[in-house]
Amino acid sequence: MNDRAGSLPATAVSDETAFVLVADDARLLAEVGFLASGRGDAARAEIIFSALRRLRPGQAYPLVGLAVTWMNAGRAPDAVTLLEGAFVADPAERALLDAWRGFALQLAGRNGESRRLLESVARGEGDGPRLARGLLGHPPDGA
Repeated sequence: MNDRAGSLPATAVSDETAFVLVADDARLLAEVGFLASGRGDAARAEIIFSALRRLRPGQAYPLVGLAVTWMNAGRAPDAVTLLEGAFVADPAERALLDAWRGFALQLAGRNGESRRLLESVARGEGDGPRLARGLLGHPPDGA
C-alpha cells in the first residue's frame, strides 16, 4: 500500500486496515487543506478537512480548517453552525473553536453575538484567547 508498511504497528491486520496517519502527515495534510482553502479550492479543502475530522476526532484543527474553508467560500453561517455543534474535550481547543466562531459570527453579520463571545474567550490564556483579543483589536500580549 505505501512505503510505510514496515513501520505499521505489530497489531496491524493488513496494510489497508492499519494505515496510521502520523502527526507530521496530518500536519502536512492540514497545510495543504489551508492552501487549497486560501486559493478558493473549497472542494479539495473540504475533502481534506473532512478526512482529518474522521482521523483526528475531538481535535480542533480539522474543524477550524473546514470552518475557514467555508468562511472563505462565503458560507460563514455554515461555519458558525459547525463550530457551535463541535465537540472537543480539551478546554483550550474549545476556546480556539469559540474564537473562530466569533470571527464567523462577525462575517455572518451577527456582530453583537460575535463581540460577546470574543470578549468572553479573550479573558483566558492560550491560542484561542490570543486570537479573540486580536479580533477585538486588543494589543498583542506583552505589548
